[in-house]
Order: sequence, then C-alpha cells, then structure tokens
Amino acid sequence: MWPIIIVFAVILVAVILVARIYNRLVTLRNRYKNAFSQIDVQLKRRYDLIPNLVETAKGYIKHERETLEAVIQARNQAAAADEKAAANPGDPQAMKKLMGAEAGLTGALGKLFALSESYPDLKANQNMMQLSEELSSTENKVAFARQAYNDAVMTYNTARETFPNNLLANTFGFTPAELFEIEAPEEREAVKVSFT
Repeated sequence: MWPIIIVFAVILVAVILVARIYNRLVTLRNRYKNAFSQIDVQLKRRYDLIPNLVETAKGYIKHERETLEAVIQARNQAAAADEKAAANPGDPQAMKKLMGAEAGLTGALGKLFALSESYPDLKANQNMMQLSEELSSTENKVAFARQAYNDAVMTYNTARETFPNNLLANTFGFTPAELFEIEAPEEREAVKVSFT
C-alpha cells in the first residue's frame, strides 16, 4: 500500500511543479506582451503626430519635397512594422523589422529637423513648436516604455532558460522573446526637437 501512496505523491508533486512552472512562464509572457502594448500606444501617438508636423513644415519648405516624402514613407513603414510586431511581440523577425523601421524613421525625422533649422519662419511657427514639443514628449515616453518592455523580456527569457523551467519551456512552446534594442550608435540619440 505504501509504495502506491509514495508513487502517487511523487506524481502529484511533479504535476504541481509543472503547473507552477507553466503558469509562471505564462504570466511572464503576458507581462512582456503588455509591456510591448505600452510601446505600441506611444508609437501610434508618434505616428499620428508626424503627418501634422509634415503638413506644417510643407508650407515653409516646399522645395524640400524629398525630405517630407521620406519622413512620411518612413512613418508608414514604421507603422506597418509596428502593427506586425504588436500582433505578436514574441516574433523575433517582426521585432527586428520594427527596430529597423524605427531607425529609418528616426533618421528621416532628424533630417527634417536639421533642415528646418534653415527656415526661421518655420522655427517660429506656433503649431510647429507645439507639435515638436509633443513629439519630444512622446519620444521620452517611448524610451520609458521600451525600457519596461526590455526588463519584462529579460525576466521572461531568464525564467525560460533556467533549470528546470528550460525543460518545460520548449515542450510547451515558450520561445525566446526579442529585446527592443537600438543597434547603430547614431540611432541611440533621440531626435533633436528644438525650435526656440
């Protein structure tokens, strides 16, 4: 009788351990997905501000159409990449495409702001100053959201790679999550928004 009770107790402990590990990995995966949704909210706000910024600048820098079109194209590419990444933040390819698209958008915005320095009337435009301030604020919020996301991803990845979690993580389909990193040094600098 005792051997049956011992076997049953061992199986029960193993099932409880597996359930705890599984539930913890689910919780951590949901945390990093939620953290990405915070980035997504701020990126969408950023994408909504950019067309207004371009429209304001358009009246002043008409002959710089290439720069304005580059900003809109980069914005559209980033928005499309963000949509794919938001659908599945655990997809490494989607995250890499988003990081690349965001780098392109940051570069295009940097060119727009550098160009706008040559136009004093544009710099003095109240609407342009307000949009620039909102964009700068949004950039800060994106940076904070990115940091929270990367912290959540690190916690999740660490949990799925440690023993005995690693034995169950692959079995139940808990794949590694991708950090939202900036790879090129020039991309690490925030878009400089200053019209004062």
